[in-house]
Amino acid sequence: MTLSICMITYNHKDYLKQAIDGVLMQKTDFDYELVIANDNSPDNTDEIIQTYIKSHPNGHKIKYLNNKINLGMMPNFINAFKNCSGKYIALCEGDDYWTDEYKLQKQIDFLEKNKDFSICFHKVKIDNNDVILDDDITKRTKQVTTIKDLAKGNYMHTCSVVFRNNLFDKFPEYFANAPVGDYFLHMLNARYGKIYCIEEVMANYRVHDTSYWSSKKQEERTRIWIEFLEKIKPNFNYKVNIYLQDQIQKTNGTYKKKTLIKKIKINSLIFIKDILKL
Repeated sequence: MTLSICMITYNHKDYLKQAIDGVLMQKTDFDYELVIANDNSPDNTDEIIQTYIKSHPNGHKIKYLNNKINLGMMPNFINAFKNCSGKYIALCEGDDYWTDEYKLQKQIDFLEKNKDFSICFHKVKIDNNDVILDDDITKRTKQVTTIKDLAKGNYMHTCSVVFRNNLFDKFPEYFANAPVGDYFLHMLNARYGKIYCIEEVMANYRVHDTSYWSSKKQEERTRIWIEFLEKIKPNFNYKVNIYLQDQIQKTNGTYKKKTLIKKIKINSLIFIKDILKL
């Protein structure tokens, strides 16, 4: 098998069809499979997937993992990942979707010709409640980057990434409990080769209130991110850790600055109220 598409899903009934359609429309000169791991969704996710398997012309490409209990996001991903038999793996969660039918062909062609690259990704658009926007979430980067660039901060959306499978034997122990799995995975893979960006928009990353990350307040996201970066450091050498530590300090500095501004505003309001009482 040349390529496995790893798709985890939980309560994605409103988005899943678009995600699956984006995969099954792909035109390639190689074989691929779609591994869908449904984490015991209480909605009709199972019904949607079963319909594709039975009725879609490419339904035979789907390998369906229907969890009988809820494993949680990261254990569900690990289970899906272990069932990917392809030489390469592409990622697309059940609420994102691909928009270019030649996306996979372009990325596999590049990786096949460039053995010193471990990851290939591309530009995306942001789907915010069906309004398509330019990506202002990730920073712009060079076309060719390395793990040192990635350690400064993530610039790849999950739905845009294809990477070589079997670059490492097993996930670090902390991976199953990590709140942010995609960045951790990219960092692990980036230890084994360079990263290439195709300057084309070939997918949409969906932002919605029910997603794990988008549903959290900025202060909580900052705290989670700092703790996460501290815990992944043992998996990388000291040169990479210099950049991770710099990212921690910058993130923490931004957080402290925002917190200070918030306190100043609150104290100012209290002061004004006290004045008005005089």
